[in-house]
Amino acid sequence: MLLADFGAEVIKIEEPGRGDYARSFPPFLKDFGYWHLQLNRNKKSVVLNLKSDAGRKAFLELVKTADVVVESYRPGVLTKLGIDYAAAKAVNPRIIYCSLTGYGKKGPLAKQADHDIGYVSLAGITAMSGEAQGKPAIPGVLMADMNASMAAGMSIMIALRHAQMTGEGQEIAQTSQVLSTR
Repeated sequence: MLLADFGAEVIKIEEPGRGDYARSFPPFLKDFGYWHLQLNRNKKSVVLNLKSDAGRKAFLELVKTADVVVESYRPGVLTKLGIDYAAAKAVNPRIIYCSLTGYGKKGPLAKQADHDIGYVSLAGITAMSGEAQGKPAIPGVLMADMNASMAAGMSIMIALRHAQMTGEGQEIAQTSQVLSTR
């Protein structure tokens, strides 16, 4: 969202038939979920079935002229589909490929699906947000997701500068997990 706000052409890949599920989250503005409209402002979108040969081919055609790919699948999913960093780099050596994962690419939780509430709970933030000696409380914002996306944006900008100076792209792995300071 922020990269699009600052003028980057952002093309969001959406799955056929479903699209972005946030379109259906209330409250609504003109039949669209307001949350979806807010987070996807200034973006373009295209529907691709990344499980089909045609969808993967179309994706790699987009990669040829792209500067950055941002993905948030569990580790290994895009390798199975044949559109991981290695495939992207083969068609565009300058590509910046940013993978947003919940728990990183290695370790016991790497392939676990989760959401912001899981990350902040594991980190102890819900306990810190609750009543003293009482029940934990869910934070009012998606703390882990927002912090991970801001760190990813900064990492992307640094990687783009590196690519401008050297002609080399790179893979960036960013995790949503919030580390506890306790």
